[in-house]
Amino acid sequence: MSRHLDTGDVDARRPLLPGDQLDSSVLDSDEGEIIFERSSQHEGGGNTARKLSYEEAVEGAGFGLFHWLLLLACGWANASDAVEILCVSFLLPTARCDLLLSSADMGLLTASIFLGMMVGGYMWGYLADQRGRRKVLVVSLTVNGVFGGLASFSPWFWLFLLLRFLSGVGVGGSIPVIFSYFSEFMPRLRRGAMISALATFWMAGNILAAGLAWMVIPRTWAHVSLGALDFQSWRLFVVLCSIPSLSSALIFKLLMPESPKFLMEVGQEAEAIQVFRLMFDLNNRGKGNIFSEFSLQVSSSQKGDLEEIRTPASPRENLIKMLKKGLSPIKKIFSGALKGRSSALLIVFYCISFGYYGLWMWFPELFERVEGGGSPCANISLPSALHNQSCYPVKTAVYMEGFIIAASNLPGNIFTILVMDSTGGKALLSGSLMVSSLSVFLIYVVQTKAQSLALSCVFSGVSVIAWNALDVVGTELYPTQLRSSALGFFTGVGRVAAIMGNIIFGKLVDTNCAVPILLVSALLLTGGLVSLLLPQTKQTELA
Repeated sequence: MSRHLDTGDVDARRPLLPGDQLDSSVLDSDEGEIIFERSSQHEGGGNTARKLSYEEAVEGAGFGLFHWLLLLACGWANASDAVEILCVSFLLPTARCDLLLSSADMGLLTASIFLGMMVGGYMWGYLADQRGRRKVLVVSLTVNGVFGGLASFSPWFWLFLLLRFLSGVGVGGSIPVIFSYFSEFMPRLRRGAMISALATFWMAGNILAAGLAWMVIPRTWAHVSLGALDFQSWRLFVVLCSIPSLSSALIFKLLMPESPKFLMEVGQEAEAIQVFRLMFDLNNRGKGNIFSEFSLQVSSSQKGDLEEIRTPASPRENLIKMLKKGLSPIKKIFSGALKGRSSALLIVFYCISFGYYGLWMWFPELFERVEGGGSPCANISLPSALHNQSCYPVKTAVYMEGFIIAASNLPGNIFTILVMDSTGGKALLSGSLMVSSLSVFLIYVVQTKAQSLALSCVFSGVSVIAWNALDVVGTELYPTQLRSSALGFFTGVGRVAAIMGNIIFGKLVDTNCAVPILLVSALLLTGGLVSLLLPQTKQTELA
């Protein structure tokens, strides 16, 4: 039963409205819901519009249908990014024959999308902080889907590589921005769990990509001749992988509002209030509650910046001004109180990205090489014979194993959602990185395919906890005007690490695969130790 509070002249039974005074210190012990004290100011017997902070307005809008619909929309965008990134790893065992790829070429191909993400990450993150989250999401998701789909029609490796790079530029924008956008609608006490729930859609995209590969690539009916282009089943798979991004861009274009936090930061109070009204109406549908008018404590810090952009100047002056403005967020995140956390976060992003993407993108190829038994590093002479044989008929076991590894993300995602708000992202990040390091080391040690598959599943389930925790911690460490830029920069650093990991795997997997696997283990351990230096952000308010 809820405790009724003495609220003076306000009915304690009335649901919380955005115009009410909030006191988040009161917690209902039975239902786990926040029950806020409410009071209205009366001057001469009449109500006056209250000025609410961002956190107060978010809490007053309630939690319900709007947030679950937002989770589905943002989750589908997150899943579409996972599909676009991971689809390359699933097409390697067959595309290498059609495109005549060496192991080094395959390393470049898997690295190409990360190079695009490195270029796009900071650029889109900066634009999201200046022009709005929603606009950037629509454009970046469209770029991702269009160039990803066009890559399927490329008859040459160099063109396929270029189009995958351009697709990566789009992916680099949507990944960091989607978490900033999503977090800025969330009540403080639910933010950790909801961001963890959003991160689980990466697993959904992973499973979708693995399932599509399993269903489509081994099928001979998907083979069509288009003039000089031999449209094999893996090309159809690439087309299908572009659909989630395009559909997600359409959803954000037609249905989703701009972030109210961003609107407040740029002084657009009326637009922000309209978003809070939409949130309130959906969350209170069928409850008979009435939206009460209020005003917001908006920031005018960016108004001058927006006017400065419109001031006429020569092209050279504009270019210099844009470069200085674009680089200023990096200077800010590595100065003052943010310097220590930014340095630690840079190392963590590098270590986890090198380790995860360096190994994960090669799982299908590694399992293809041990199809007859053994472990991935048991016989380094095997690849030369493998590349002389035909890729057809396609072995379905490779894609079945990829699907199993992708599905093993599920326990880690459920665990993260259940304990994130109580444990905090820092502890989960550090612990999961250390356990991931151990599992990768054991992948090198074991001698059978079954053992390799089991440890790969452990790595999959534990490493996803680290990614989910990093999503939460990274979102809460920086203020609104730097959040997307900071996440864009650090994901760009992660892409450099992913590029290096994939190129090193491609160069060494045929000659000494122990080096990249043990390097991954060492880097994951380093990331786990460095993450202990990050500040605790459990249930913190967004600045």
